[in-house]
Amino acid sequence: MKVLDLRCGTGHGFEGWFASEDDYALQRERGLLDCPVCGNAEVARLPSAPRLNLSHASPPEAPASPAPASPRETAMTGQGAAVRRLAEAMAELLNNTQDVGERFAEEARRIHYGESPAKAIRGQATAQEREALADEGIEVFTLPPGLPPKTPIQ
Repeated sequence: MKVLDLRCGTGHGFEGWFASEDDYALQRERGLLDCPVCGNAEVARLPSAPRLNLSHASPPEAPASPAPASPRETAMTGQGAAVRRLAEAMAELLNNTQDVGERFAEEARRIHYGESPAKAIRGQATAQEREALADEGIEVFTLPPGLPPKTPIQ
């Protein structure tokens, strides 16, 4: 599994998870990548550091007395809480919306024009479909890549 740092044409940074370098290239060529924040399809890969798996290495000895938390450690603790809140919010969103799959644009229009009862929906839409919906005054937003997950959020 490759985790790549990506940035859209408007400057939003995000991660993308791919089976391989070829998978990333193929998805990019087919126009399947877009920004989870703004939907911009102009996505570029940023340089990233490799992750080293050092599970076989022995853990360092614990210090005799706990050192005061550094600003970085304090920020990381805050990040963990933010990630947990995001996961809870995403779980709530997934539990309270109906997945309409690839019919998203069609169903959003039907709801907007009163042809279908109002309900919270989610699904897949291309960048062109999202742009057309916006032109019609139908607000939509893009979930981060990988959501909804194949399995329940842990």
